[in-house]
Amino acid sequence: MFRRLIAAMALLVTVGLLSTCASQEKQSMKFTGAKNEVRLITLDPGHFHAALVQKSMYDQINPEVHVYAPEGTDVRLHLQRIDQYNTRQENPTRWDEVVYLGPDYLEKMLQEKAGNVVMLAGNNQKKLDYIQASIDAGLNVLADKPMVIDPAGFEVLKDVFQSAKKQGVLLYDVMTERHEITTLLQKALSRDQSVFGTLDQGSPEKPAVTKESVHHFFKYVSGTALQRPAWYYDVKQQGEGIVDVTTHLVDLVQWECFPEQALDYQKDIRMVSARRWATPITLEEFSRSTGENSFPDYLKPAVDNQGVLQVYANGEMVYRIKGVYAKVSVIWRYQAPEGGGDTHFSIMRGTRSTLVIRQGKEQQYQPELYVEPAGASGGSFQQTLQQAIDGLAGTYPGLAVEPAAGGWHVIIPAKYRVGHEAHFAQVTQDYLQYLVDGKMPDWEVPNMLAKYYTTTTALKMAKQGAQ
Repeated sequence: MFRRLIAAMALLVTVGLLSTCASQEKQSMKFTGAKNEVRLITLDPGHFHAALVQKSMYDQINPEVHVYAPEGTDVRLHLQRIDQYNTRQENPTRWDEVVYLGPDYLEKMLQEKAGNVVMLAGNNQKKLDYIQASIDAGLNVLADKPMVIDPAGFEVLKDVFQSAKKQGVLLYDVMTERHEITTLLQKALSRDQSVFGTLDQGSPEKPAVTKESVHHFFKYVSGTALQRPAWYYDVKQQGEGIVDVTTHLVDLVQWECFPEQALDYQKDIRMVSARRWATPITLEEFSRSTGENSFPDYLKPAVDNQGVLQVYANGEMVYRIKGVYAKVSVIWRYQAPEGGGDTHFSIMRGTRSTLVIRQGKEQQYQPELYVEPAGASGGSFQQTLQQAIDGLAGTYPGLAVEPAAGGWHVIIPAKYRVGHEAHFAQVTQDYLQYLVDGKMPDWEVPNMLAKYYTTTTALKMAKQGAQ
């Protein structure tokens, strides 16, 4: 159920101050994994990812969640999604949303400190300010990507991580794609030298690692047509594609190629080339996606003389990471083809084989992993691959391989294909464990910095190239 908090009476102010003291005392306590010890705050939820974190219940998180936001469509849609989870027939959730709506929502959140973990997913222009304010107030932060959308934001983010360290709190971004099964298996097989060999260095023309993601403005989430906020189409608020979805892809390059290695962005990252281009969106498409009848004033500078909105949602970068050439691309279209959805394509080139994830029409828009040996291969490679797959059976029982064009297809049981929405619960569980540990893995913070340095540097180069 939803409860509206009204701060108008002196008595409630007094109670709020007492609550603040109590929550500050809780914040100073070490997390132990005890039931309900994590108290969640949702701040200005403007993206559906904020709700997906609550699609599941967690013993460690108190069912009472405090929401602070300005009045408007964004928070209304967020609360509707939580209500859908609470009222679904199968495995309903039990969230109790305590809602404060008003122009002073941020100040109210900082005053009350009604929780100890802030969930952020929404307008990316505001997100860094929210992160900084929450960290400075001694609150842990779980933030949807991207945390920053331009080089100036990256400079601030460096200071924010220093503040988090001083405050003894954890700032972490939601990297759901690390939990996708084909990516997990691609990473595992790339660590098996008998199958993969060693990672090539590649070249600008033929990178050793390529990752491409195709996304769509109009889509369905939890079975319902997604209503995008109008500001989602404004790259000043959402960020250009080259700094948005690419966050996941750059993260996967680091996570797969250099697992558990701390990267130094000043030494290890060198941008080679970057470009950006727009996706045309008609007023009819915009209206269907947002429910708005016209383009708001802040979008009009991006509307061409044909009345079509030009959204710089697409980008591509080629860069070197520790001497290895990588290429990352993101493409945004309005709507997926019939039966399709967002897609992912990934290549890792090794000296013995190439590991490829494809998710096209041939794969029925489901990600599939292929192992393609380098040069001629006989039964010995197939036997080696089978041994590697058998070695993964302890973690992933039921894996198998079958012949495919150019190599072998890894057969993945359906039970491992939990879907994008389920990955949010998996990331949240990881974060809850980090809270108990009192720290994240040593490589996470330097690699988050390396990731956002890469994306923001690519944006800078792409814009300079367009001048």
